[in-house]
Amino acid sequence: MLHPFMEELATALGEAGIATLRFNFPFMEKPKKGPPDRPPVAHKTIEAVIAKAQKLFPSLPLFVSGKSFGGRMTSQYLAENQQMAVKGIVFYGFPLHAPGKPSIERGDHLKKIKLPMLFLQGSRDEFAEFGLITKVTASLKKTKLIRIEGANHSYKAGKLNMMEILVSETKKWIDTLLKS
Repeated sequence: MLHPFMEELATALGEAGIATLRFNFPFMEKPKKGPPDRPPVAHKTIEAVIAKAQKLFPSLPLFVSGKSFGGRMTSQYLAENQQMAVKGIVFYGFPLHAPGKPSIERGDHLKKIKLPMLFLQGSRDEFAEFGLITKVTASLKKTKLIRIEGANHSYKAGKLNMMEILVSETKKWIDTLLKS
């Protein structure tokens, strides 16, 4: 949660009127970094964060999001655990496959999710070949895919202002959902 990208995104979203609640998965709290948490541990973390957000901010509409692993673990959790308070999911770079190993199996669980989903994907994302993420999202209801031309998984894309694009697209999507 202290990664410069996450801090900058949270600040920019806050300036746009979107409150954020950042957290770390348990593996990130260990002094010696190891492999990511197994899904059961990550899912329990997601469950706890959703409950905490509801307790702290009961009157605010609740959207969940994640960058890469965080988004995938959140969507896996929500595919198996309907959360009535959650209004939608924003993926900041969904990790559809390992770099250099294109496949779509990591997206199978998304078919179970009934919530609106926003995918903000770079056209050069090494964790999601754009043709494959397009195929996966096209089969999902209530889903919007935004192609960010030239961006990779870290949202590096030359001189484009990535934060402006990410925040603008997130805000437009959330505003549209809240009006309907």
